[in-house]
Order: sequence, then structure tokens, then C-alpha cells
Amino acid sequence: MRKLLLALAAASAAAALTYRYAVRPWWKSWGVNPAETVRVLPGDDVIPDANGGETRAITIDAPPAAVWPWLAQMGYGRAGWYSYDAMDMEGSSASRLMPEWQELKVGDVMPTHPGGGFIVSKVEPNRALVLYLDTDLVRSQAEAAKTSSVDGGPANIRATGALLENTQPVDFSASWAFILDELPGGQTRLIERFRVRFGETDKPWTRFTLPFMGFGVFVMLRKQLLGIKQRVESGATLLEVPA
Repeated sequence: MRKLLLALAAASAAAALTYRYAVRPWWKSWGVNPAETVRVLPGDDVIPDANGGETRAITIDAPPAAVWPWLAQMGYGRAGWYSYDAMDMEGSSASRLMPEWQELKVGDVMPTHPGGGFIVSKVEPNRALVLYLDTDLVRSQAEAAKTSSVDGGPANIRATGALLENTQPVDFSASWAFILDELPGGQTRLIERFRVRFGETDKPWTRFTLPFMGFGVFVMLRKQLLGIKQRVESGATLLEVPA
């Protein structure tokens, strides 16, 4: 037993060192431009008192007008999130632009699962898309889904939802902004900013769950940025809807 405990202690120490000196520096520096992290961006006012969040960005070899349609059609049951589909989709994220998913207005739901998702807070075509979610919305959407007999979706979506439910603080509000900056030479800087206001951050368990959640968000958003870049630069155009 003593040898087992020593082995477990050594493994834990190695994992902690790996996280501190390899994983965390990579996570905190990937796609980060220091000037972008401190810029005031559209959507910052949605959560003015945020106590968590991060900014990531990527350069895309296409103008903002070519990037925007990929943002407009995002969502579960729509084009997907262009990330790890096994976590948040039934099937695969779209590799083409679909005209029936291009209309987007403030107040629309951008679904994360069959029963709800983020609310569209700001729409500036070719410039900014800002989404919003909070505890009250999650609860009201869940209640509405129960009364309308909407199921929880496939097993992967239910599992992801259960993980988030059991790791996030009880009260939260979050904004998720996608900003398109036009660059010289017909390029676009896609900036993605996630801001969140958590309650109960003084609880002991948050010292463990919040870093876990933060790294999970980073992994998904990194893949998403790369997925959008690949799709835009592939030159895919709108598909016609059959008459």
C-alpha cells in the first residue's frame, strides 16, 4: 500500500508540473495578441463585471464578408460549431454554407442542444456576433423543453450537458463574442472573446473546477477557430436550396 501511495503521489506531482510548465503556458499563449486581450470589443458591455474569460484570435486569408456566413449558421441542428463534433453535435459540422441558416437577428436562439442555447445579443453583419447565456435562461429553457416533450438529444450531448451542470457554479452569466477585423490584403482577424460572471467563486471547490472548465473551453474554441479558418479558406460557397 505504501508503494502504491508513493506512486500515486509521484504521478500527481508529475501531472501538476506538466500542467504548470507545459500545458498552461501553451493554453495561455496560443493565438494571443497582447493588444487584442486589452481592447474593448463589441459585447464587453453585456457582462461588464465579468470575473473570468479569455480572448483568442486567428488570421484568415479572406475578407470579413467571406467569414461572416460561417458564423451566422452556427449552432446545434444547424451548421454545428466546427469544433469537436463528438462533444457538441449529432453528426458532423457543415463543410458548406447553407442559405437557410444565414438569417440571424437579436433574440434568436443559437442552439447548443435540442432544448435551447445561447441568445443572440448583438448582430452586426461582417463585423460582430455576440451571444449570451445565464442561469435563468438555462432553467427556463429546460422547463420549456420538459413541457414541450423535447428530448435531450443524442448521448454525447446529454453527457456534455451533465458535465457542465456538475462543474459550473450555480449562478453564472456569460457572453461569447465573435469579432471580425478587416486587415490589409483582404485578410480578416477573427477575435473570439468569452466573458463570464460566476457566483460562489469563493467556494473551495471552484479552485479546481474553474481551471478545469477554462481549459475545456480553450480546447473547444481553439479547434473552432481552426475549423472556421479551414472552411473559409477552402473557398466553399453557398449551396442552393432545392425548390
